[in-house]
Amino acid sequence: MRIVLLGAPGAGKGTQAKKLIEKYGIPQISTGDILRKAVADGTPLGKEAKSYMDKGELVPDSVVIGLVKERLAQDDCKAGFILDGFPRNTSQAETLDRVLEEMGMPLQVALSIDVDMDVLMKRLTGRRTCRQCGQMYNIYFSPPAEEGICDRCGGELYQRDDDREETIRKRLEVYQSQTAPLIEYYEKKGILRRVEGTGGIDEIFERICSILDSI
Repeated sequence: MRIVLLGAPGAGKGTQAKKLIEKYGIPQISTGDILRKAVADGTPLGKEAKSYMDKGELVPDSVVIGLVKERLAQDDCKAGFILDGFPRNTSQAETLDRVLEEMGMPLQVALSIDVDMDVLMKRLTGRRTCRQCGQMYNIYFSPPAEEGICDRCGGELYQRDDDREETIRKRLEVYQSQTAPLIEYYEKKGILRRVEGTGGIDEIFERICSILDSI
C-alpha cells in the first residue's frame, strides 16, 4: 500500500501513521528523518543538503526528491510506504509522481484526515506539559484532575511557546495556503480519500482501514 498522508497540524497524522505501520508492516517515510540521516551519514546528497542547512537556507526540492528516491528504493519499501510531511506543495507532488512512475511504484491513495479548524485550535492550544515528568494533557479533552497540576507526579503544567494561539494560527494559515492545494491535486488524479478525523483514535483508525482495505 503506497500512501501519502495529508492533514493539518493537530489532525493526528503521526498517531495514525504509527498504527498503520503496525497493521500493514510498511515504513513511514519522513523527509526530516531522511535529511538528518543523510547528513549524519555524510552521503553525497546529505553533504549537499548540509551546505544549504548550514547557511540557513531551505534544502532545494531536487535534493529532497533525490533523498526520498534513495529511501524508497530500499527493500523495506517494496510492499509499500507512508509518506508523511512530503510533498508540501503541488510542484513537489508533480515531481514525486514522475519519480514514482519511473520506479514503477505510483501512489495508490492520498489520505486526508479532516478536522474542523475549531477542534484543531483546541487540540493544539489546549496542550499542557508537566515540567517534571513530561506527561501531556489537554485542558479541553484530557484535563488533569487539578488545574495546573500533574496527576502523575504533582509537577507544574505549562504551555509550550509553540502551542500558543498566535503561533498555532500562523502554522494553520501556512498549511491552508501551501499544503491544502494538494487535496485538490490528488482529487483530480482520483486517488484522494477523506477521513473524518474526530472521535477516538481507534474509531478514526477503523475508518482509515476500511478505506485502505477496499483499495
